[in-house]
Amino acid sequence: MRNIRTRTSAVAATALLAALSLTACQGDGKAAVGSPSASTTGGQDSAAAPSTPAAGQPAGGGDTASGTGGGTGGTGGTGGKSGGSSAGKGGDTGAAVTTPCGDRVKVTYSKVSRPINHGLLTLTNTGSKACNAYHAPLLRFDEAQAATAINDDSRPQAVVTLLPGESAYASIMLSSADGSGTNGSTAKKLAVSFAPRDGGGSTDAAPAGITLPAGTYIDTTTSVTYWQSSMEDALTW
Repeated sequence: MRNIRTRTSAVAATALLAALSLTACQGDGKAAVGSPSASTTGGQDSAAAPSTPAAGQPAGGGDTASGTGGGTGGTGGTGGKSGGSSAGKGGDTGAAVTTPCGDRVKVTYSKVSRPINHGLLTLTNTGSKACNAYHAPLLRFDEAQAATAINDDSRPQAVVTLLPGESAYASIMLSSADGSGTNGSTAKKLAVSFAPRDGGGSTDAAPAGITLPAGTYIDTTTSVTYWQSSMEDALTW
């Protein structure tokens, strides 16, 4: 009887130890399932992060209108992205460039916030050969009999040469900031002609016709700069 009781106690003790071991393993497994993983946390942070806004707006933003030189009159629209220019450079073959820009060009007018009372002209060479943006653009607002005055102080040190796809710039002071102008009016149309190498008259290319943004005010102080190699240079006047 004593031996039977001893074996029974040993079996009971063994069963108790096995039950305790099983309970510990189950407890560890539940704790592992309930713990957040590092990859899950990282994914949630990534999804919550705001997207980066697009690159800044082009300088001279605002209302724009464009016209095509050497063709029919222009239509309103948004000008495309403009490239730089090669002031004083030769053509892509290294030969001197003497062809004035005018045929195969696009002219875009942009309303700018600074300087005040200014607009910006962008002349882009859409042809396959280099051309020179000689002197200043020749402007006529609406039915004006005389061309707009040119700011002689803005004459660049070198003629701006445009390889295919490159652009030149000219700013228009629509009216003086001090209000000294007279005979003010709201202009609706702008014709842009192109100067030849000698600066006398205009080239044979058809003017680029542009429909101006509503409320474009001009007066007797309106003037335009020479063509410049950069937008920044044009807007300093």
